[in-house]
Amino acid sequence: MTTAQLIIVGGGPAGYRAAERAAAAGLQTILAERRALGGVCLNEGCIPSKALLHSAKVLETVKSAGTYGVTTGDASLDHPKVLARKNRVVKMLTGGVAKSLEQAGVTVLESPARLEGKQGENFLVRIGDALYAAPRILIATGSAPAIPPIPGLKEALTSGFAITSREALSLPEVPEELAVIGGGVVGLELACYYKAAGSKVTVLEMLPRIAAGMDCAISDMLLAQLKKKGIAFQLGCRVTRVEEGSLTYEVDGREQVLSARKVLLAGGRVPVTEGLGLETVGLIPGAKGQLETDERMRTAVPGIWAAGDVNGRSLLAHTAYREAEVAVNDMLGIPDAMRYHAIPAVLYTSPEAAGIGLTEQAAREQGIDIQTASLSLRYSGRFLAEVQGGDGICKVIADGKGERLLGVHLLGSYASELISGVAPIMESGMKIADLKKTVYAHPTVGELLRDALFALR
Repeated sequence: MTTAQLIIVGGGPAGYRAAERAAAAGLQTILAERRALGGVCLNEGCIPSKALLHSAKVLETVKSAGTYGVTTGDASLDHPKVLARKNRVVKMLTGGVAKSLEQAGVTVLESPARLEGKQGENFLVRIGDALYAAPRILIATGSAPAIPPIPGLKEALTSGFAITSREALSLPEVPEELAVIGGGVVGLELACYYKAAGSKVTVLEMLPRIAAGMDCAISDMLLAQLKKKGIAFQLGCRVTRVEEGSLTYEVDGREQVLSARKVLLAGGRVPVTEGLGLETVGLIPGAKGQLETDERMRTAVPGIWAAGDVNGRSLLAHTAYREAEVAVNDMLGIPDAMRYHAIPAVLYTSPEAAGIGLTEQAAREQGIDIQTASLSLRYSGRFLAEVQGGDGICKVIADGKGERLLGVHLLGSYASELISGVAPIMESGMKIADLKKTVYAHPTVGELLRDALFALR
């Protein structure tokens, strides 16, 4: 039996970040990953989807080049070449993760891991055919697509008529008709790519609006702009059956049938805890399968931490990075705690949408006294110079006295980059009065944040 000081189960963002930090601090660390280093984010999510979406955005730019006085010929998207480029990007990044772990001295084992109880102070973990022991365990197994109990769906997934985001990022051909179940991040991003690639795309969402986690002003404007691009939407509907070549859904009490060549299941994700042997150490997942953690990433079992999607707190790679750092710091006795009030969320659609902190709706539901201000991105000289005929919004939410920011929400070009600049402002609790004295570069779209603060009453 091999011993270590820390065993990490899962090699996604939380797992590999924790492994690097722990090994750098001197902990003898073993990382077990059953599929591929980098997890969903690098292999089947964040990075490959952004590679596809960038190709779509380049095509959109070329097609609109005449508006900017640039003459071009016919432009089209070569899907196989887009996939080849995506694969090169993924290979480069996953290779970088492997190299970083090697340089840090982490032992990486490419096999499934399962807890097998405890012996003294050590937890026993079966990794492949060998048994390992360590006094500290970090569970970072991530999440998987949720499979709702829709009649015919499991059979459709087996036949390949229905797919998840994993298969959607590697489809060898662009489907003529694509039905997307779910109007959240995954569904909307892939809808944008496949629409640009030539699919007739319909998004079906059970809720009355898309991008439900975003501020209503953002999601409403995004819906209007995606419709202009030709993406069809059926909101407030429930898919009742999936059959080869079509799906059936119910809206306003009426049943309708939608033909499709492929159905993309993008209705959310669930934590991966099955088969980990958690019961052998008395660790019981919550009602939604999550491993509940405190602000230091500790689970209910001393010596076991959980970080990333598996704890169900915030299913974002950047959240996982920070949770991993907090968990390792706690293992090392370094005071640290996880805070979730200033985590940015981004939709890499065209246009992009981003938000951080409270939405107006959430603040009002919580009974918080607030004031808001919104500015069109058309107020920005740079935006007008670079985005012909486009529009967007910068919305700020402050406490009732106008002293501190509670939320910032953006729609438009650069939203994903701008929101990162807001994160340290929110995290540090910087006062609005001090923000108003900050000098922003001009002309930039980012200076609209400062202008929006002056628009608060």
